[in-house]
Amino acid sequence: MTDAVVVTDIRKSYGDLNAVDGVSFTVAEGEFFGILGPNGAGKTTTLEIVEGLREPDSGTVELLGVNPWPRNPELLPRVGVQLQASSFFERLTAREQLETFGSLYGVGTAKAGEMLELVGLTDKADVQENKLSGGQRQRLSIACALVHDPDVVFLDEPTAALDPQARRNLWDVLRAIQARGKTIVYTTHYLDEAEILCDRVAIMDRGKVLALDSPAALVRGLDAPTRILLQPGALPLDTARELEGVDTAAEDEVSLTISTRKPARVLSTLAERGTLDGLQVRTATLEDVFLDHTGREYRA
Repeated sequence: MTDAVVVTDIRKSYGDLNAVDGVSFTVAEGEFFGILGPNGAGKTTTLEIVEGLREPDSGTVELLGVNPWPRNPELLPRVGVQLQASSFFERLTAREQLETFGSLYGVGTAKAGEMLELVGLTDKADVQENKLSGGQRQRLSIACALVHDPDVVFLDEPTAALDPQARRNLWDVLRAIQARGKTIVYTTHYLDEAEILCDRVAIMDRGKVLALDSPAALVRGLDAPTRILLQPGALPLDTARELEGVDTAAEDEVSLTISTRKPARVLSTLAERGTLDGLQVRTATLEDVFLDHTGREYRA
């Protein structure tokens, strides 16, 4: 596959702060690529360099085969960008917003209706932007980034501050965008979302890429134990610890938790003892991979 984005050893510093410290990755055409990391990891700065909004101190970027910096007018129609903070024209309806954004790229007004349908806002076409809900404004922002039919779409935390229903709705929109053959590069703090949507993810911290692969491959590489949760009192704690295949067992007022790297054996034993009622099995997730690489301390 052809690479839509090629990033090679880019660096960006602000005084003593190395915001981006030797980042390299590629994104194939049609790929859904996620950049994950805690606050201050360098995600947004990396994205802005790739988009051509910032100049790197060193390193190179190729976006659709072209260096995005300095700004290349010929490249702009092929790229769509949705920033963390969305800005719209005042007093315009959803349709008028799209028609205005489209006119900047020479796109006819008919495209606005198509984009409204794509993001599920057809019934809000004549509603002013400031009267839309948060989720509707996010979808409108993405539609504005897509109205000129770009080849690569950059989304910076598109589902931030949305309620669960609005987030799920936006997932469908993002899947529909990729189904059109578009390349998507996005950042998010929602690891469950990245695990479902992304073909590959890069985990960043302190300006560096710490891991890069498909979510499934990263989870497999963690070699984390499976956790089996039973109702409190389902088994005496000492008995649980002595079961074949059990690594550790602990109990609190919520559950009896068994950790094991041989879940089939442990589950078979629990079935023989008739203790499967209310049982839950939890395998490692992308969140476990993320915390393993970046640590668990809180960062403002």
